[in-house]
Amino acid sequence: MTATARNADPAELAKFTALAQSWWDPNGPSKPLHELNPLRLQYVERIATLAERQVCDVGCGGGILSESMARAGAQVLGIDLAQAVLDVAELHALESGVTVSYRAVAAEDLARERPGAFDLVTCMEMLEHVPDPAASLAALATLVKPGGDVVVSTLNRSARAFAVAIVGAEYIARVLPRGTHEYMRFIRPSELARWGRDAGLELKDLTGISYNPLTRAFRLSTDTRVNYLAHFTVT
Repeated sequence: MTATARNADPAELAKFTALAQSWWDPNGPSKPLHELNPLRLQYVERIATLAERQVCDVGCGGGILSESMARAGAQVLGIDLAQAVLDVAELHALESGVTVSYRAVAAEDLARERPGAFDLVTCMEMLEHVPDPAASLAALATLVKPGGDVVVSTLNRSARAFAVAIVGAEYIARVLPRGTHEYMRFIRPSELARWGRDAGLELKDLTGISYNPLTRAFRLSTDTRVNYLAHFTVT
């Protein structure tokens, strides 16, 4: 099956493949991912105990969150369609002594293969990069077992998100490569909630991520106008 048929944009995959070798450089192009990771892990652990849980990290990239959840005791499978990035993830896990399984497979394909297999499914900053985010969310819903949790993060389609995530981050501060994001692919919380309902998920929480440019620090907040995290459960 082609990447396009797997609900993936080859151009988007190419963007992240180009970042593969620098993925674990905390001062490189993936620096925002390293800075955001503690907040993401904090949010996930606020929702669910990770010890001994079966977790699927969809769109795992180089494995920054996957490794963190594994260190917290979870049995993690990270999946992605960018093989070069997965190669980096596997090598880093080996060097770090962290047990994480990685696989090049689409969420939709894995959902057909292993429905209801995971206690927790995470999907961070991926939905805004695929052609059909509603289909991706439906796959996440299929992967999680009854009573399990789905956690996603994405960007809101708002004027503030355009100013901060594209103009500010890509063109002024240059903390992200230009062209990392496309504004029209950003997702409003109302859209995400509707797609979740259609997939049999109940939205339990929305939490924003705010950034202080003076301290260069991220924090969880009630402001969902730019980045936000969402917690779903199976209805």
